[in-house]
Amino acid sequence: MDTIDELLTRGVANIIPSKELLVKELSSGKKLNIYLGIDPTAINIHLGHALALRKLQQFADLGHNVTFLVGDFTALIGDTSDKESERPQLTSEQIQENLKTYKEQASKVLDFSKITIKFNSEWLSELKFADIVKLTQHFTLGDFISRELIKKRLNSGGKIGLHEVLYPVMQGYDSYHLDTDVQLGGTDQTFNMQAGRTLVKDLRNKESFIVTNVFLSGTDGRKMSKTWGNAIWLTDNHDEMFGKIMSLKDELIVEYFTLATDINNDEIAKIEERLKSGENPMDIKKQLATIIVEKYHGAEKAKEAEEGFRSVVQNKEVPKDIESINITTGIPFSKILIEKGIVNSISEWKRLIEQHGVTVDDKKIENPFINTTDLPDGGIIKIGKRKYVKIVKS
Repeated sequence: MDTIDELLTRGVANIIPSKELLVKELSSGKKLNIYLGIDPTAINIHLGHALALRKLQQFADLGHNVTFLVGDFTALIGDTSDKESERPQLTSEQIQENLKTYKEQASKVLDFSKITIKFNSEWLSELKFADIVKLTQHFTLGDFISRELIKKRLNSGGKIGLHEVLYPVMQGYDSYHLDTDVQLGGTDQTFNMQAGRTLVKDLRNKESFIVTNVFLSGTDGRKMSKTWGNAIWLTDNHDEMFGKIMSLKDELIVEYFTLATDINNDEIAKIEERLKSGENPMDIKKQLATIIVEKYHGAEKAKEAEEGFRSVVQNKEVPKDIESINITTGIPFSKILIEKGIVNSISEWKRLIEQHGVTVDDKKIENPFINTTDLPDGGIIKIGKRKYVKIVKS
């Protein structure tokens, strides 16, 4: 399989208008303008995002003009393409907080010496009301409300905010402004990316392409998402990342080798055969976890993570180097854990409590609102299967 064919096949769900036409463009020697946009609606980037980032890097390695677009302006509205209700709107302050480490995280995948980073507030914030009205004339309301999830919300009496109608227009303008030849994104972004094709066609009189990637499953088999607490984050430490990968269902092993690593297709075929022949899936998952952790944390940390998994999870040993956290009494314990990045959100904390996944000195914590006053000084907190912290009261 040649480079271009693999680029347009592996992890790719659809190409609009066609793969054949895009192959012709990519083989022509022209430098194409290619971009991927991510809205900073969460603090961290996960492995599902990394799939698209790796695809973006592959285009950059072929010498094209590639942009990593941060949707700091579109995030003010929030995309509801894959949501059954309105997405809570973020404040400018929340967006700026989320943005603090975005480039650092993306740098684990992207080589920014080959890729330009831009923020869509640079141009969207400059549009006047008359400009927006002109842009909306290229679209119909029928196109928007005919979308499956939008129809479902309307039929059930749900609310559709007018600002939601503007989101595809804004994303379409990104594509126009960047004089885009190829847009990358998930399949849930197809409608929004089609808006970009429309504006590029109408205002620049040229055809452009959409390449949609398949979704990487989360640790529970559903689409990887902050909402469902099933994400593997690029900010996870080496032990946590290794442990999450080891918790995957066996049927996701090949998917993760295909979508979350860069090993070649021949090797993946051999892995499929090993699984079919009855080899222990845990051994193959260890190989998978090592490859992924090594990519994001280095070979030494990958080795440490494997050893830690063997002792803590398989042998049920308490780690020797437990992280100590200093706490002030009289405040919710969940607040400290979120601030220190030990859990990602209050919803994740509550879910862990509900699943009886948190203990202090081997006693289950059942109250998600537990106060630091109620925790013992020197107590060992176990969170989930792999995280341990030691309480030190100040």
